[in-house]
Amino acid sequence: MIDLICGARPNFMKVDPIIRSLGGKVRLVHTGQHYDYAMSGSFFDQLGLPRPDVNLGVGSSTITAQTADIMKAYEPVFLQGKPDAVVVVGDVNSTLACVLTAVRYGTPTVHVEAGLRSFDRTMPEEINRLLTDQISDLLLITSHEARENLTKEGRPDGSIILVGNPMIDTLLRLLPESAEKEVPHGKFGLVTLHRPGNVDNRELLGDILDSLGRLSPLSLVFPAHPRTLKNIKSWGLQNRVPGNLKLVEPMDYLAFIKHQQMAEVVITDSGGVQEETSVMGVPCVTVRPNTERPVTCTLGTNVLCPDPLGIPAAVKEQIKNRPEFPPVIPLWDGSAGARIAVEIERILK
Repeated sequence: MIDLICGARPNFMKVDPIIRSLGGKVRLVHTGQHYDYAMSGSFFDQLGLPRPDVNLGVGSSTITAQTADIMKAYEPVFLQGKPDAVVVVGDVNSTLACVLTAVRYGTPTVHVEAGLRSFDRTMPEEINRLLTDQISDLLLITSHEARENLTKEGRPDGSIILVGNPMIDTLLRLLPESAEKEVPHGKFGLVTLHRPGNVDNRELLGDILDSLGRLSPLSLVFPAHPRTLKNIKSWGLQNRVPGNLKLVEPMDYLAFIKHQQMAEVVITDSGGVQEETSVMGVPCVTVRPNTERPVTCTLGTNVLCPDPLGIPAAVKEQIKNRPEFPPVIPLWDGSAGARIAVEIERILK
């Protein structure tokens, strides 16, 4: 039996193709890091994921407390199930917590999406990635540059396997199902911002809102994170929310990918959105000084915008340079889940 860990919204699209390829060999462990319907339950429904075999129900907390809570909750479940391997995806707190638990007992561990680096250690996700990769036995990577990152950090080349991007498996499988979802009439842009560096800084958030206003007459849809809405209100920034920006509730997966597909441009700070827009050929402006997914800039449709005041110019340039056809990124082909299953089964033998 294999324990497959998921904890937060970005994980669900990555574990889905792995479960489909491994079948009944998986015990799905949901840590409960994201626990409400919009952030968790709706994804299980729309992706067709089986209900978790175990839900640790840890809920939200500080980074340190949440990581510790996941470890404390997972350890007795781990000992009771005694899995042959533990598979984690991505870079959330659940990823690091469950790998740490498994390694303590000498159980083989697999990190899917290994080797991604922003080289910014102020990001909690970067710390999770670095530590997870140092203690995992099998490192499954989504793109070529991840191998160089891992070998520079002393990881053996034989433990690093290029398998492609499982999140793209889910995207390609469900895009046809998103066709009936409604999107705004006419041209629009999609905004998704959640990183603390952007939305937990009053001055920066105000500058972002001002820059989005300068994109008028292009209308913008912004499914805002609850923390972002709270900050806008508590800092009195309501008067800086421009008229062309429509704040809406977080979207379910099918609605969100349909909005991405139909948008003139996507303005984001999300890693996964950089990947999805690249595969769909949709111009993307990432409001960050760095990205752990540089392949989206070199082969995809993404550009970095470290200064929020530069958003209007970056958006204009990206829309002008929109490709006629979506670019091709090696092994982002809808079959990563099958390749991941082969490698997991190999390490068990």
